[in-house]
Order: sequence, then C-alpha cells, then structure tokens
Amino acid sequence: MLKTLLSKSITTALNGTQAKDTITLNGGMVEQFNHLALLAKFDYGSGGTSVKAYVQTSLDGGETWVDIACFTFATADASKVLTLNRVASIAASYTPLDSALGDDTAKDGILGDVLQVKLVTTGTYAATTLKVYATLN
Repeated sequence: MLKTLLSKSITTALNGTQAKDTITLNGGMVEQFNHLALLAKFDYGSGGTSVKAYVQTSLDGGETWVDIACFTFATADASKVLTLNRVASIAASYTPLDSALGDDTAKDGILGDVLQVKLVTTGTYAATTLKVYATLN
C-alpha cells in the first residue's frame, strides 16, 4: 500500500510548516504491518540552502506529533530511503521530538496510525519540489 505523504513545490522559507493533511495508514489498522518504508525525492531547481522534511506520527489522534524520520536536502537532486521497524522495542522512555530528529535518521518502535510531514526550509527556492511516499509491509 503506497501512500503519497507529500507532493509540494518549495519556494519561500518555512519553519515547521505542516505540509499536508494527515494520512491514515491502512484504515487505522497499522498493527497488521511490521515495517514502514519511506522514500523522499527532491527535485532541485535553484536557490535555497536547506530542506528538512520531518515525517511524524501520532499515538493520540493528532494531539501530540512525534518525529519518526528526518530527510535533509540542500542544492542538488536526491532520492533517499529510510525504513522503520514498528515492532522494535524502546528500552527506555522516549521524549517525543517535534522537528528535532537528527538529519537523515529514523526512530524505530513508534508508529501510530496517522502520519504527516513537517517542513523546515532555509532560503528561497525556485522550481524545486519534494515528494515523500510511504508504504507498509
């Protein structure tokens, strides 16, 4: 099941902007799957300095959002893949991060039934797009 989480033209600087409405995974039946694969495709035009796309999930119906992946891009075309294991255990309590996960990293063991993408960009881009896709398996 492939879902488009984001398909956006990037122009002005954004600071933690929710880039799209939330996406419900598998009709809310996410527990039927063990892995989430994410693909981010950055098509650079010109300008700008940096783009961070934080894929976030919620465990409480959208009240609290938690970073589960962070893709970073700058001034070149790029495609990146991150995978998450839903069934991985977290040994200690984890403080939910909001737009603060490390560059090009993912956090296993946390996967609610909804996702969103938050964007943080620096500089003014032109003719630049970012697409983020998700699939459960």
